[in-house]
Amino acid sequence: MDDVGDRLRKVREMHGLSQRKLAKLSGISNATISQVEHGKSNISLGVLKQILEAIPMSISEFFTLEFSSIDKVFYTSDELVETGTGDISYRQVGTNLSKHKLQMLIERYPAGADTGRSMFKHEGEEAGIIMEGIVEFTVGDKTKILRPGDAYLFDSRLPHRVRNVGKKDCVFISACTPPSF
Repeated sequence: MDDVGDRLRKVREMHGLSQRKLAKLSGISNATISQVEHGKSNISLGVLKQILEAIPMSISEFFTLEFSSIDKVFYTSDELVETGTGDISYRQVGTNLSKHKLQMLIERYPAGADTGRSMFKHEGEEAGIIMEGIVEFTVGDKTKILRPGDAYLFDSRLPHRVRNVGKKDCVFISACTPPSF
């Protein structure tokens, strides 16, 4: 139980709660929560259960929750992971998407590049905003040319493809939930 205090702090922060707010919600004093988080006091399972009910979270979930993906919050540009192949670049935020419900990418398509004649389909939703260049999006039976500042949002179960129809790179920020690759 050495890591209970650190675990409690991470869970509290993950839920956007201050020590005072958690104390108020749980009926446990702010001083007790602070002492436990700083490793200055042990906590009984009964008190821990009372605190976790305010979040809400079970004791089982509390002790089995993995924090590696939660600990990493900010990423520098050089920490984005290249997942694309060929000419198209997909720079992904984060590495272990099995622990997340959202995938964020910076997509870069050189002039003339496209995702191919075969249209993609997968579970989820996609959204994005064009930052540079001109891109042609086809979703189902709809095709649209998008320019910087334009955006898209669609059900990914619909067949879709992307093609850069401009003379320079097209760059957009996209999100997909759940992660698709």
